[in-house]
Amino acid sequence: MKILVTGGAGFIGSNFIFYMLKEHPEDSIICLDALTYAGNLSTLKPVLDDPRFRFVKADICDREKVYDLFESEKPDYVVHFAAESHVDRSIDDPGIFVKTNVLGTQVLIDACVKYGIKRFHHVSTDEVYGDLPLDRPDMFFVETLPLKASSPYSASKASSDLLVMSYHRTFGLDATLSRCSNNYGPYQFPEKMIPLMIANAMADKPLPVYGEGINVRDWLYVEDHCRAIDLILRKGRSGEVYNIGGHNEMRNIDIVKLICAELGKPESLITFVKDRKGHDMRYAIDPAKIHNELGWLPQTMFRDGIKKTIRWYLDNRSWWEEIVNGDYKEYYQKMYGNR
Repeated sequence: MKILVTGGAGFIGSNFIFYMLKEHPEDSIICLDALTYAGNLSTLKPVLDDPRFRFVKADICDREKVYDLFESEKPDYVVHFAAESHVDRSIDDPGIFVKTNVLGTQVLIDACVKYGIKRFHHVSTDEVYGDLPLDRPDMFFVETLPLKASSPYSASKASSDLLVMSYHRTFGLDATLSRCSNNYGPYQFPEKMIPLMIANAMADKPLPVYGEGINVRDWLYVEDHCRAIDLILRKGRSGEVYNIGGHNEMRNIDIVKLICAELGKPESLITFVKDRKGHDMRYAIDPAKIHNELGWLPQTMFRDGIKKTIRWYLDNRSWWEEIVNGDYKEYYQKMYGNR
């Protein structure tokens, strides 16, 4: 099959491309990415010369370019990762989140309907459900819950979820949707919590933790997420939502302390800062549906995954240091500036 992956130069998208090319050598992939602040072409360096892979720089909101790409490449499937995804940035500038996450998604599904795509898979987030109380560990997010977004980011994702499902019902678009818990692993942009803490700890810089650090998240190693999406794409039921969770609930403060211990750094580096506006307290996913229907379960426990992640950042300092320094933006110009 030929798969169009949007946002493939980002964290989860790039890991998905690596996973698919490894697991399905008969498939080919086109990556569509605007290379905004979180998109890094150097991340895709291992596959840029692979004949099964093509990179296209374009904005999903650019209807003409998107339609031209569908016309020329004729993809069979679309996996849609491209999104503005950082909650703090959505509080500072909600408009770009609405534009990219809602209007950009509409452009893509319009193209899918127009060009008869076999399946559109929309990658969403557990944040669309709102949050859960800390004193109710028996409560989990299930697919039938109403959406209750807390931030402009999660509201824009909830809007795009509803839009995709409306196209399934109204236009007959073959669509599936997944909502995952917090991902971690290689190639995550350094402003996210885990890579930020790793990078700061390595440099003996303060480790900023919101509030008291008692917010709880369900953590999923990125390769487990990629495997789940692959299963949904090939075997999931059209029009269905699948929750993808790691059964790895951790308090933020405990993760930071674990990173300190793994790196041999003192906990005195931890600095508590003013809490985020509207900060959700707990996320926890029940992945029973994807397990029962498709046989998926996470294979990576958090303590194993965080060790692998820390080791990757130790072994790939140049990748994240270029981002921190802003040098990664020069990579695209070097690779494509004269083409």
